Amino acid sequence: MREGAAWLALAGCLSLGAALAHLATIAGGADWYRTMGAGERMARAAERGDAFPAIATLGIALLLAVWAAYAASGAGLIARLPLLRTALVAITLVYLARGMVLFWPGLLRRPDLTPAFLFCSSLIVLAIGAVHAIGVWKAWPLLAASGRG
Repeated sequence: MREGAAWLALAGCLSLGAALAHLATIAGGADWYRTMGAGERMARAAERGDAFPAIATLGIALLLAVWAAYAASGAGLIARLPLLRTALVAITLVYLARGMVLFWPGLLRRPDLTPAFLFCSSLIVLAIGAVHAIGVWKAWPLLAASGRG
């Protein structure tokens, strides 16, 4: 496996892990929403049996799973997905932008999120974004092989 492909494979595993963590939060209920830092409002809604926390968290998990698939595609582990390079650059930028909250916590104005959650989650997302960025950079020629996306 080429070096860029290995980085993208790792990026895919990290995105998939994040997706699974979101699914585990749904299964774990209100206490997991609290532990994972979703905020007291989401935890209380989960306690009441409201559908919104599960639907929102499932949506995030599905998005992260799609991102994992794009990274796997870039690594050559699955078939080439449409607009591969464009999607991988966009995914990387989203991760890195969210990670910037580590340095500028005011970017994410959510009073229900604790400073500890903002720090930890931003550090994790920034690391995932960095792995994606290295993978895209090192695999760029391979990603351009078909001349599309």
